[in-house]
Amino acid sequence: GKEVKRNYWGYETYSFFAPEPSYLACDDINEFKQMVKELHANNIEVLLDVVYNHTGEGNQLGPTLCYRGIDNESYYTLDRNNKRYYYDSTGCGASFNLQHPFVMMLVMDSLRYWVKNMGVDGFRFDLATSLSRKNEQFTQDSGFLQAIRQDEILRQIKLIAEPWDLASGGYQLGAFPPNWAEWNDRYRDTIRRFWKGDEGVCGQFASRISGSSDIFGYNDRTISSSVNFVTAHDGFNLRDLVSYNDKHNMSNGEENRDGSNSNNSWNSGQEGETDDENIKNMRLQRAKAMMATLIFSFGTPMLLAGDEFYRTMFGNNNPYCQDNILNWVAWDAIDKDGMEFAHFVRRLLALRKKLKIFNRKKFFTGKFDDLSRHKDIIWYRENGEEFSQNDWNDRCRKTESYCVYDDVRAVFCIFNANTENIKWKLPQIRGYSRWNMRIDTAEKIADDDFYAGKEIEIPAWSVVVFEVKK
Repeated sequence: GKEVKRNYWGYETYSFFAPEPSYLACDDINEFKQMVKELHANNIEVLLDVVYNHTGEGNQLGPTLCYRGIDNESYYTLDRNNKRYYYDSTGCGASFNLQHPFVMMLVMDSLRYWVKNMGVDGFRFDLATSLSRKNEQFTQDSGFLQAIRQDEILRQIKLIAEPWDLASGGYQLGAFPPNWAEWNDRYRDTIRRFWKGDEGVCGQFASRISGSSDIFGYNDRTISSSVNFVTAHDGFNLRDLVSYNDKHNMSNGEENRDGSNSNNSWNSGQEGETDDENIKNMRLQRAKAMMATLIFSFGTPMLLAGDEFYRTMFGNNNPYCQDNILNWVAWDAIDKDGMEFAHFVRRLLALRKKLKIFNRKKFFTGKFDDLSRHKDIIWYRENGEEFSQNDWNDRCRKTESYCVYDDVRAVFCIFNANTENIKWKLPQIRGYSRWNMRIDTAEKIADDDFYAGKEIEIPAWSVVVFEVKK
């Protein structure tokens, strides 16, 4: 018979107060509390990915397991014309009705429970637009957003929105209140396109890596509002992004119809696993460049588990039903490349942590800053001059650099998405003279003596980071 697929990811909530039982070793709720305590003891915060927008009861054809049998009309938003059917903004059959006061109370009690009783530090809300609708329209005045804003406990924790759902007016990137951060899918798409070698991406790339002020720079929001990511559990992971042009989801049993078709991926010349050393090397360079871009962008970086050691999902971009090597983080299967990649990622993260400029709260303006006596961000081209309007308008341009300052140092970052190495003249930065190269993702720059005006060769598909001191 046909193999029955398991819903391995979950995402079909029944009880908003219960952790997924398959994660427990001994069926003891204290395991969760102990896990949180251990992570806190190691300076790691815990954020839960929560699904309040729908339940596992699905649409009118789904099972009656809980809310539908208790009070269908209160718990779900029904179709206005025929109450046998559901209004569905989630793509999962029905929308949980947070406009009802008792349903709202259930959700708020659940959130407080996870913070107070279980010790978590915040939440990422699946399809957060769906929770924030009033009369089927998204609004910042929705009961849900207001309730969180007024709650003594919840307004102080970390709140992250997936700022879209599947109904009309569902895409709300940048529209959540000031204390929220949001998944920035425009960051994801632009970074992928830049490192794939697409033309006409340069201006968008600059906006995304400098914090997306065009999206988030309103209502006193901080630069950390943008949750920057190149990969997430939805879609290709990092290694597959540089190894596959097309999704390979046949094993999901849906004839490859499921999963996104717009991946902005490029296989570097051959589809899937290969023994060609040149192709393998180019994939690695592009993956390293994307990881470095993510870490040295302003905003809040988000990494997908497993990307730090370059694991593959064999081209499946929607492995929700795969309880096997496609989803498992197989620590014992990490090869030499994976270990080297993990060390590389560790170096990137240590450098970001050291460079305090990445702690800044305010968005960049490109205007002169009295404190540093420089523009707060300057974009340079390869001849050592500032970008002109012509450079921004040049559709063929695939390279750019930024320079930002704090009181003792400047951070100078070069991004080269060309297929060739390019000559680059280091710019004159007034008052800063000691140039130290901290990262060369291609590891091809042998030189170690750098100074303003010097011309160096920037490798193809690479990111180079300098720390420049007074």
